[in-house]
Amino acid sequence: MSPAGVDSFAASAAAYVHVPFCSAVCPYCDFAVVAGKDELADRYVAAVCSEIERSEMWRPLDAVYLGGGTPSHIDPSLLARIVDALGNRHGIAAEAEVSLEANPEDFDVDRACRLRAIGFNRVSFGAQSFDPGVLASLGRRHGPSEIVSSAGAARDAGFENLSLDLIFGTPGEGSWAATLARAVDLQPDHISCYALTVERGTPLGRAVSIGAPAPDPDVQASDYELAADRLQKAGYLRYEVSNWARPGHECRYNLTVWAQGDYLAFGNGAHGHRDGVRFRNIRRVEAYIDAVERGECPRAGEEKLSGWDAEIDRLFVGLRREAGVIAGRGGAALVEDPEGKRLLDAGVLALADGRLRVGNPLLGDEVLRAVIDLKAPEVRENRVRADIVSNNA
Repeated sequence: MSPAGVDSFAASAAAYVHVPFCSAVCPYCDFAVVAGKDELADRYVAAVCSEIERSEMWRPLDAVYLGGGTPSHIDPSLLARIVDALGNRHGIAAEAEVSLEANPEDFDVDRACRLRAIGFNRVSFGAQSFDPGVLASLGRRHGPSEIVSSAGAARDAGFENLSLDLIFGTPGEGSWAATLARAVDLQPDHISCYALTVERGTPLGRAVSIGAPAPDPDVQASDYELAADRLQKAGYLRYEVSNWARPGHECRYNLTVWAQGDYLAFGNGAHGHRDGVRFRNIRRVEAYIDAVERGECPRAGEEKLSGWDAEIDRLFVGLRREAGVIAGRGGAALVEDPEGKRLLDAGVLALADGRLRVGNPLLGDEVLRAVIDLKAPEVRENRVRADIVSNNA
């Protein structure tokens, strides 16, 4: 996608809805999810719809994303209520991308057809691996055959955009190349590849803390490079650090987020951005439901971004994209900063035609740390003046 096309998503209108219910919580998961509480689904959806109905009226949405959790785990009629509430309150554009996340084990032709009739046109499957042993170690409840059948069900139901999520770097994994090959064989429109990450407080995190093997960063780097090579050869273009797509099938919702565009957020733990304000909702499901049922706003906090903070935020999210970001004031300061100069000289950061981009995605965290540490030009100038006075004293 061209830089201009990528930047245009800053003007998009999007919405994220969190659906926290899962059949089981994976040992590596650090999201705001619950298992074994399906009896709360009706109340939860009613609360989400109430939150939507109370939100300030906006304009038709260009992208809607139902994530989780596992939206496909609950009955499609409940998801229909959420989509209807969004349409009634804000409108959904005729050509909007309407996505949901799904697990292969609960996605058959009947469910796929019901979801397609609701208006969903993009589905992202949490495939993770085609190796049964890796799937078991990740706590997944499906096998390779269910990935194949769920993808077929989606195509048969008329889904126009099919995505697979894959995880690489599981300790002891020796099947990453085979997983990539089988994923490509299914001809999805979009593939996301994420390194297994050990999060504190998760079962995986606790296991690693007492001696279980942790992912090897060197192995994960090699796995990432293999994915980049194989997917490019198969016709997929990387448009973000972890995401590849056939041309025209990039995720519009994610592109809106990375362009610092506006997106509403509903449900427990959901994060949104509107008019320069980043906000987040109450994380615990029961607390979220109770707050909405009492007529209260379920926000847990918000942050107004302005001035230099907004500029740092723009660089931080925009540099995730392959097309990078317009350098602007923050970029000009970054390339003059000693750490920024070092990254430029090393080829980790690139500047061309007024745009900054990460030259090597594997070292992107170095760039983002430099962005976070970057001081506003006037602050640096004041510090230099103070140093001169101190040295001359």
